[in-house]
Amino acid sequence: MTGAAMNDTLTKAAVLILLGPPGAGKGTQARMLEETFGLVQLSTGDLLRAAVAAGTEAGLAAKSVMEAGGLVSDEIVLAILKDRMAEPDTTRGVILDGFPRTPGQAEALDALLAEQGLAISAAISMEVDDAAMVARVSGRYTCAQCGEGYHDSFKQPAVAGCCDKCGGTAFKRRADDNAETVGARLTAYHASTAPLIAYYETRGVLRTVDGMGAIDAIAAELGAIVEQVTA
Repeated sequence: MTGAAMNDTLTKAAVLILLGPPGAGKGTQARMLEETFGLVQLSTGDLLRAAVAAGTEAGLAAKSVMEAGGLVSDEIVLAILKDRMAEPDTTRGVILDGFPRTPGQAEALDALLAEQGLAISAAISMEVDDAAMVARVSGRYTCAQCGEGYHDSFKQPAVAGCCDKCGGTAFKRRADDNAETVGARLTAYHASTAPLIAYYETRGVLRTVDGMGAIDAIAAELGAIVEQVTA
């Protein structure tokens, strides 16, 4: 979808959190929300790398921690997130990817947003069937050039061997996208995310969608949620 076709129904900035296990399609859906509503997907990993490369105060702090082999603190991540959300392209709203991961991080994020007169619009949990997810993840691959996602059964390029998005002809698969590893990752996801889902449920902002549906159907459901919470 082009910028000219962007949905202009949003009347206030959206702050969305997409929750879902590996392979649930969060990346695909986030890109569709970006194109439809003009939102910006903010990935924690990407933000850290960009801040380090830019040499910002928070980025330099993160760099020193990472070079020492440590884990970047929540305070540094929040500082980097705050800097990024101050940039003009986030005016319509953001989709948070990879943060928060714990109720403690969620509380800190709420405080940061409150300072800016914002709040979480919706924490959207993409509900999945674990057995079906193993089959889904085991068949996925991406364009080596632009990262567009594909699947052996559910989403193949319109022209075999040629990426629909950039025309690239090289594709790659993750080495850990096998049944045993995927099963373990799903178990770990459910254990770590359950408290976070409960946190947002108690605050009345949790929404759920069927993550096993067709891509366009999920996109329509997510779009309806965005329009509802930003009206």
